Formats: sequence, C-alpha cells, structure tokens
Amino acid sequence: MTIKNLTTLAFRSIFRNRMRSLLTSLGIIIGVASVIIMVGVGSGSQAQIQDQIESMGTNLIMVQPERGPDIANRLSTDDVDKLKSESGYLSAVSGTTRTGVTAVGGDGDWSTTAYGVEPDYLVVRDWGLSSGEMFGEKDLSARKKVAVLGTTVAEELFGASDPVGEQIRLARTPFTIIGVLESKGNTSMGNDQDDTVLVPLDTAMTRLSNSQYLDTIEISVVSQDLMDQAQTDIEQILRESHRLTDDQDNDFRVMNQAEIIDTASATAETLTILLAAIAAVSLLVGGIGIMNIMLVSVTERTREIGIRMSVGARKQDILLQFLSESIFLSLMGGAVGIGFAFGMVWVLNTFFSVPTVVEAGIVFLAAVFAAAVGVFFGYYPARKASNLYPIEALRYE
Repeated sequence: MTIKNLTTLAFRSIFRNRMRSLLTSLGIIIGVASVIIMVGVGSGSQAQIQDQIESMGTNLIMVQPERGPDIANRLSTDDVDKLKSESGYLSAVSGTTRTGVTAVGGDGDWSTTAYGVEPDYLVVRDWGLSSGEMFGEKDLSARKKVAVLGTTVAEELFGASDPVGEQIRLARTPFTIIGVLESKGNTSMGNDQDDTVLVPLDTAMTRLSNSQYLDTIEISVVSQDLMDQAQTDIEQILRESHRLTDDQDNDFRVMNQAEIIDTASATAETLTILLAAIAAVSLLVGGIGIMNIMLVSVTERTREIGIRMSVGARKQDILLQFLSESIFLSLMGGAVGIGFAFGMVWVLNTFFSVPTVVEAGIVFLAAVFAAAVGVFFGYYPARKASNLYPIEALRYE
C-alpha cells in the first residue's frame, strides 16, 4: 500500500466516527497542551527570576553570615573597610543592615523595611533617583538622620507630591527626606522592591537595629570576567579579617550573581519538571484510550478485514492500515493540543500577567511524543488485526 492509500483509508475511518475519534484523542489533547503550558510557565518564571536578579545590580557579589547554631554573625564595618582598601577587583562596596519599621509622616503611617547602607549602595544595585540626592560619606560619618524613600513608601505617605525636604519618623526617630528612588517593581517572588527606606549605615546601626554587625555586604566587581577572581579574593580577605585558621570553615558565605540565580531558579525548575511529569501522565492515559478504541474498531471491522485479506491484502497491509489510524489520531490530538496550548499561553500573558515562554523545542518534543504514543499503543491492536484468519474473519457476525 502506498502512503497516499494509507492516509486516505485512515482519514476515512477516523471521520466516519467523528465524535468517537474526538473523545479518543481528548487525552492526547489535554496531555500535549498541559506539558507545553506547564513547561512554558516554568521557563517564563525562570527567565523572570534571572532578569530581576540581574537588575539587582551590576556584577553583584553578596556576602552573608553563615547560618548555624554555633556560628555567630561577625560581619562588620571593619570588614567593609578592609575589602575597600585591599581588593583591586571591586568597584563599589556597601555594608547593609535591615530593620522592619513603621514610617510615620505626611498622610499617615506605613510599615516598611529600613536599610542602613553606604553611599555606594546605589552603584552596587544600579539604582537611580527620581528626585533629590543620595547621602554621602560626610552624612555617613556624622550619622545624619536623613533618608531616601522608595516610590511605594513615598506614595503611601505623601501621595503624588514630592516628599524631598519633608520629615518622617522611623522608630520614633525623625529623619529628613533628601531623595526618592526610581521604581524597580516587584521581584519574582512578589516582593515590592520599592517598599523601602534607605538611611546612612552608621545611623541605622545606632538608631534602628541597635547592632554592631551587618546583615549583608554587597559588592560590585569591576568586570564580569573577574567575578571568580574577585570572589576568591574576597574570601581570603575576610578569612584574614576574622582570623580564621586553615582548619576552620568560613563563618560567612560569598555568593555571586550566577549562584544567586541558580539558587532562586532551582525551586522553579524542580516544580516545572514535576508539573510536566504529571501532565505527561495524560499522554499515557490518552494512549491507553487509543488502544482500547482501536481494539473495539478491530472487532467491529473483522468482516472488513476478512474481505480485504480474501482479495489479496497482506498482513503487512492490515498492520499498516490500523497503525496509521492510531498514529493519525495521536497526531491530530497533538495538533489540537498545541493550538490550545498557544491559546492558553496568550490568555495567561495578556490577562493574568503570568510570564510564559514557549520554546520550539518543547512543542516539537510534545508532537514527537504524541506520535510515539500512537505507535506504541496502536501496535497491539494493529497486530491483532493483521493476525486474523481470513475465513474466520469472514464468518464473524
């Protein structure tokens, strides 16, 4: 039999029972669409995470205290000064503390996070100002009570007016607003980056956190190509600063931007694989449905098979006929599933702002897998049909 004859016979059989064919393909349709959508959502989330972490700063390295029951936080401003003076790989460094506060001023009050930072913080984070100015080294050393607001805090307390020059209270301490940050939007986890207040580091440590230790040291490296060397250099300097011997582990963690991205993406990637695996089960269920319907079809068309064999059809012809029907059912279900998936991706991107990225590779794999399901689950009914004895098939009622 030629490919043209096989195709004609397959489509004739499929469209003879349109509703049954549609219901048979439903598992394939749902499976293909689910796999494409789930992987697309996962890929979109990972891309969004990467973009947002890269937007956090330029060539960013973060140093944090190591966590553990017997490990104390020893990151200090002395460490920051030592890094600034001894490492040639760093373009900007800022020690950072973080304290939850209630900001009072303007039209009311707002619960936010106050970050004690150094003037280089905006360079490290690649963050600009929409109005006013950033505090300088003199403000830092003099422990000035000045603040730079994120746009969310500024809007909640002062509405649309420019708050530069106004007063706010943080933990009952009055601060003068000297600037407003540009908007950075939400992180991939839904955290509002603009819900923040920046104050001089020394002021925050004495007035807000009441601590001599830092939560983080944030660093910008002079070049992307020097990230590994800078990370090694930072580790050596801090080990020396903390007087750690060769047999002692670090009491701090040094993470570069790539590691931060990998850590943040790990959960999304694992979830994507899990969801895709669950969705792929629909393809197997759809394949079982195809096998059952094809077995019913063989039973219904036993006399037809006997007639075809009696006029010269070979076992191979019968096998290919039923196998082609199974494959076409799977491919048609896959095609409908792909179309449905693209429609859902458009809906998610347009109306729900869910970042979804559909790659050509996953669409191709879904189509190939759908065809493979047709071959795998269609082979047994096709072989059963081809092994019928012509005389018994003609006598079948």
